[in-house]
Amino acid sequence: MEEVLSPPKRVLIGPDALEGDLTIPQQPRALVVFAHGSGSSRRSPRNRQVAQALQEQSLATLLFDLLSTDEADDPSKVFDIESLGQRLVATIDWIDRRPALAALPLALFGASTGAAAALVAAAARPRRVYAVVSRGGRPDLAGSALAGVKAPTLLIVGGADTEVLKLNRLALKELRARAELSTIPRATHLFEEYGALQRVTDLASQWFIAHLPPSPTAKGASHA
Repeated sequence: MEEVLSPPKRVLIGPDALEGDLTIPQQPRALVVFAHGSGSSRRSPRNRQVAQALQEQSLATLLFDLLSTDEADDPSKVFDIESLGQRLVATIDWIDRRPALAALPLALFGASTGAAAALVAAAARPRRVYAVVSRGGRPDLAGSALAGVKAPTLLIVGGADTEVLKLNRLALKELRARAELSTIPRATHLFEEYGALQRVTDLASQWFIAHLPPSPTAKGASHA
């Protein structure tokens, strides 16, 4: 297990000055960008638990807020998937303007509506995004962008989250790249049941490690 740099570095991303927390382990093998959904933030304990598990696998993480505090209270902003996706694309471009971060393979982890934004961004930057994981997400909201996703995609859904499970099955049929749907038995939308979120972290870690290439310049990224 690699030592994780702590505390996370606070960053401001893009023209909207989106607030983020960047954590980079020693000699990271890749960078995973988190896109949370409605009713959540970069401080979500669920996303932070997943992020910590990824950091322990030598994966750098960037958790950030796609919306400002005021925007997060506006349903028209929360469900504007095109706008959320474009902000995530802008974040990818922000990463690529920083040489140490740009050297790292990139993956996306999305939850709820953030999963749709992640898939929109993956379709827009197919040569940059190597893998996508959705946790209790709404990939169906990505619409026509699903067919343009090139990155291997894992959809994780709680078995008791029946409506979202149905929507994920529909989205799975629209994905043209390698894609899998993993159901966690008896888990509900927030994966609050005992062991459910740990299972999410295990599945996400395995997916990213399996599909991310090694980074030849990883050592230098620890100084980003």
